[in-house]
Amino acid sequence: MKIKVPFARKANVKITATLLFLCATFTTQAQDFLYGDALPDAPKLAERGDHTVGVRTLNLVHKDQVDILNSKEGKDPMYDRALTIEVWYPSEAPANKTATVSYEEVMGTRGDSLRPLVPFSFKGRAYRDAAPKANKVGYPLIIVSHGYVGSRYLMTYLTENLASKGYVVVSIDHTDSTFKDANAFQSTLLNRAKDIKFVINTIAEKGGSSSKDQLSGMVDSENIGIVGYSMGGYGVLNVGGAGYSDGMTAFFGQMTGGSTAISALAASNAEYQKQIDPRIKAVVAFAPWGMERGVWDATGLAGLKKPTLFVAGDQDDISGYEKGIKAIYEGAVNADRYLLTYKNARHNVAPNPPPAEALQPGLHIDEYYRYAEPSWDQRKINNINQHFLTAFLGTHLKGADYAQYLDVPVESNEKDWNGFKPRSSTGMELRHAKAAGVNMKQ
Repeated sequence: MKIKVPFARKANVKITATLLFLCATFTTQAQDFLYGDALPDAPKLAERGDHTVGVRTLNLVHKDQVDILNSKEGKDPMYDRALTIEVWYPSEAPANKTATVSYEEVMGTRGDSLRPLVPFSFKGRAYRDAAPKANKVGYPLIIVSHGYVGSRYLMTYLTENLASKGYVVVSIDHTDSTFKDANAFQSTLLNRAKDIKFVINTIAEKGGSSSKDQLSGMVDSENIGIVGYSMGGYGVLNVGGAGYSDGMTAFFGQMTGGSTAISALAASNAEYQKQIDPRIKAVVAFAPWGMERGVWDATGLAGLKKPTLFVAGDQDDISGYEKGIKAIYEGAVNADRYLLTYKNARHNVAPNPPPAEALQPGLHIDEYYRYAEPSWDQRKINNINQHFLTAFLGTHLKGADYAQYLDVPVESNEKDWNGFKPRSSTGMELRHAKAAGVNMKQ
């Protein structure tokens, strides 16, 4: 017997099949969307560059460092400080390959029973241990420093993106400051800037033309950018020239039983300014910590003379905004500087989006808020950061002309910013101040 199907039923079957196909396609595309990929409204410079990206892990040892966690009565023992770093770089991997790298990470904080370590992994658009792509003059070097606590994988959306645009990008696991090994805060206070300097020098040596390392010839060490988030921002500002205040050194001595180890990084130390590295051409400080705690004073901030991009949320309740990040921006009078502000954002203006594991019920809310912003889509923040860091670092490390993307109205609601799709540049400010004595019209 032949059964006739009414037309309406046939149509419903076709519509249902079509919807199932579209849902399956959408689900596949959603699964293929990785950290840092451009959303439909991503600004122009957020797109990845022309290079495929290689990535490798290196283990370094910074010899003969102050073992501040074991200092007693003003006596500082020494130790060899181990550091793990991740290096992203332009590679010879073919452009038509799919992403293969998997980053192994954890949530939680070591030693906290309320926040036990929870392993997870996520994929990136890079190729593990791929052959580096040769370049006659090398690629500018960018060092990335995470917050407390964090890890070298906290900002892969940015590290991969910059490497695809022709940079060697190095992110540090700061010992005693990661999810896995978080320890007493004095180690982070002392070692953050010192770690950054050590990694700069080590990678510059490994990437030099006379090196026998796999990175030989890859690094243009005369053009270096340093990028830090939260405690990483605290570190890069010091490396860039903002010496710590005497109040900070006194506080450090009190918390360590009299150690003076941090005085080498103080603005009042005559030797400190001699340590400022002329190869560093640009500084990026995401939500830098410390101003509200007296880490800097006017003298210290006046020592920052490198072009600097600050990125902040105006509701930052960790580093502070008006008396914190914005006060640093205003006090760094000798630097050509920008302040990008996300309105209604708090502290998390730099990390990757929350991993899927952070959405599981029963986890401490801070596992989610280690990454997420309450009023912003983290993926949109990531794209905007990619855009502005491409413009800022490209200007100072490559001599590229990105002025049209940096010369925009202060208020993004006033007019569509250059490089942004119509109606997409809302809820932000971009302030710009020239170094003291420089005419803004020049």
